[in-house]
Amino acid sequence: MQISVIGTGYVGLVTGTCLADFGLQVTCVDKDGSKIELLNSGKVPIYEPNLESLISKNVADGRLSFSTNLKRAVGQSQVIFIAVGTPSKNDGSADLSQVEEVAGEIACSLNDYKVIVNKCTVPVGTACKLKQIIANSLSSVVMGNLEKKQSQPKPAPFDIISNPEFLREGSAIYDFTHPDKIVIGYETERARQIMQEIYRPLYLLDAPFIFTTLETAEMIKYACNTFLATKISFINEIANLCDRVGADVHQVAGAMGMDGRISPKFLHPGPGFGGSCFPKDTRALLSTAKDHSYDFKLLKAVGEVNERQRQIVVAKIEKALGNLNGKNIAILGLAFKQNTDDVRESPALDIIKMLLQKGAQIRCFDPMAMGNTGKIFSALTYCADEYETAQNSDALVILTEWNQFRNLNLPKIKKLLNNPILLDMRNLYEPDKVRKIGFTYIGMGRR
Repeated sequence: MQISVIGTGYVGLVTGTCLADFGLQVTCVDKDGSKIELLNSGKVPIYEPNLESLISKNVADGRLSFSTNLKRAVGQSQVIFIAVGTPSKNDGSADLSQVEEVAGEIACSLNDYKVIVNKCTVPVGTACKLKQIIANSLSSVVMGNLEKKQSQPKPAPFDIISNPEFLREGSAIYDFTHPDKIVIGYETERARQIMQEIYRPLYLLDAPFIFTTLETAEMIKYACNTFLATKISFINEIANLCDRVGADVHQVAGAMGMDGRISPKFLHPGPGFGGSCFPKDTRALLSTAKDHSYDFKLLKAVGEVNERQRQIVVAKIEKALGNLNGKNIAILGLAFKQNTDDVRESPALDIIKMLLQKGAQIRCFDPMAMGNTGKIFSALTYCADEYETAQNSDALVILTEWNQFRNLNLPKIKKLLNNPILLDMRNLYEPDKVRKIGFTYIGMGRR
């Protein structure tokens, strides 16, 4: 089976590579020629653990290729995955322009029956909208040829599938090959069977499949992401209250996670959620609710708490150092989470912006995200490692939970800092142990 994946971002590149590793013939398509040129030269434009080696393996085996020629790729493929961006508009709604543009381009290239699979996170009703866009485009071509008195066969048949992704950046390869669930919204049995064949390696491993309507599949994606965002905002609120009452959120969250109804995942307090999914999807679902005259109060609060969490971190730094004007602050972690170079809506960058506005000077280090951060903040001092970052700084702030930040040489850090102040905003360390070394320790909801 020949497959095309339109879009080579996190979702598209991982999807195309993993499908190729399933033994399918895959062409990944992108209109960005520089990105395709980079991929064809053996380099990867994003950082995702194990992705580069998996791409190399499947390219060498002849199953994976990259192209800017969408028409050719669609013409040769039976199944086309759409995996382009759906960023937020100014009003919070999802910008579907890229998805709609690709749908129109696919319509111009259909030559026989195709299954068109939307993997983008989109509002409920988008799959049906794409179906209409493609159908209208095909009809226009037929009518145009009739007016020119040219013979034209009937429009090529196609089916639309909604197949949302549930990949975590930093562990996307594992998530694709070991899914909690595979959600497939469909309309015809023919399309359903083709999707089962594509995912057959996972089907044989008893991966849970959910076959449902297009609309339900689209809602499942938003419901999952916004619920996880809600858990993060909830535990951050508990941590903030723990700071005031003298409780320890680490133990509170641990006890909560033992409850089978709750689970321990996403109960880790910090500076708030970020990345390309949770903030965008929270806003988009709120926009959908507004469009249908529903006041989604809980989801409003989730977003408000997340924005305030950045301010709370800055307030902790200000309380520790006083006036921040002229202070040197060492920041460890720029990506929105570990194991990625993605800084989209990263809490660290929001916090840095606020610190700069207060006159602070920033020294920073991140194992992967300094290049992307440099495109946004050129005035920061980018350091070679954690210890250079701490040199002559007035406090050390941990904002991303990279594993290498969990085992710092704290006595060495203490000597390098002007003041032995550690603001552990990811709760990577035990407060008592750090204080015994001589630090002023400030965590999130730690006694």
